[in-house]
Amino acid sequence: MDEPTDPETRAETVGTPKSDPGGGKPWFKWLGRAAIVSFIALAGFLLWRTLREYSLTELVDAITRFPLNRLGYAAFFAAASYLSLTCFDWLGTRYVRRPLAYRRVALASFVSLSLGHSIGFAGLSSGVIRYRFYSRWGLRVQEVAKLILFSGLTVGLGLATLGSLATLVRPEIAADVMGLGVPATMAVGGLAAVAVVLYLIGSAFLRRPLQIRSFQLEMPPLKLAVGQVVVGTINFMLVAACLHQAILGLADVPYTSAATVYVLANAGVMITHVPGGLGIIEAVVLTLLSEARLIASLLVFRFVYFIAPLALGAICFGATEAIWRLRQGKKLGRQINTKPAR
Repeated sequence: MDEPTDPETRAETVGTPKSDPGGGKPWFKWLGRAAIVSFIALAGFLLWRTLREYSLTELVDAITRFPLNRLGYAAFFAAASYLSLTCFDWLGTRYVRRPLAYRRVALASFVSLSLGHSIGFAGLSSGVIRYRFYSRWGLRVQEVAKLILFSGLTVGLGLATLGSLATLVRPEIAADVMGLGVPATMAVGGLAAVAVVLYLIGSAFLRRPLQIRSFQLEMPPLKLAVGQVVVGTINFMLVAACLHQAILGLADVPYTSAATVYVLANAGVMITHVPGGLGIIEAVVLTLLSEARLIASLLVFRFVYFIAPLALGAICFGATEAIWRLRQGKKLGRQINTKPAR
């Protein structure tokens, strides 16, 4: 694989025919612009669709009656979760040997995941946005694809690690959520733990890449694999902490119970790809609270972890696109002005 060039220098080369996947064809550029507008419009629609489920009175009443300190804690853990998610992409750029400045990785990660969480099919939807950013910074299509796959594996490793711990610490709650007996539930958790261990062993000893036509997939070095497990687990612990703080605003529930319920609910979200886990998370959390006491907690959780980041991500995406177009226009203007007359 090519040696990485300097991130700042590589960013300046974007827009050349070499980095243009559409070969400079007008239809490809218009397709990209249409995709941008579609994503921003979709983000606005998702905000409206989520909020329309509740009356304005319900929203105002739920938020105003909710303890401000719990709201602040929930927001803190949500922000910490999105911060940990940037480490997924940061490790991913190291995996494909294309390290970038952290501020670039953080921008691409936050925008893509804040939108992808609510759009659904997060791997695909966030992947399109990731490609939009990373292709400008010099990464090729295959490298972006590997980075997306690496990040997806990090999610799975974190889910498997925390899920296995949850089935061991709170097996009775996990059994209720999964509809299995306690022994079967603990067996599932054990298999998840074994899968994580096998992944780490494979990263330590398997050096031959998997060849799929022209696409090569390598196991990450053990150091990166351990990083995947650590940041993946931390992320889910932080999201569970956000939900836990939202629940604590109305009921005294142990963190381990909230974490067990959330991680198993998120497994269902990953299988169904429901946007934002809408309905699935609510249904599973009902194992902890009655419906009457649930609405305010879940409203706070959805607002803090999905709606607010979705709105901010859409604004950031639109702003970065506008800034990019402006810079490209100025760059083109300079090229025209400096072109010698014939």
